[in-house]
Amino acid sequence: MVQLYQNGKPRKDIIREYDLTPSSLDKWISQHNASGSFKEADNRTPEETELVKLRKELKQLQMENDILKLR
Repeated sequence: MVQLYQNGKPRKDIIREYDLTPSSLDKWISQHNASGSFKEADNRTPEETELVKLRKELKQLQMENDILKLR
């Protein structure tokens, strides 16, 4: 659908033909223009990437702490 848009097909025609919300198509176009990818991980800001990393680390530390409490 992004390729159709880039090839000149009107946005409103794509939305109507594929029964999309305008915001979905806009998001896909924006993601493709920014990174060339539709994967969420490829479209994260550095801050979002760091937050994901910190959340994983926190979860790991909480599990280790729970294990130590059981001893």
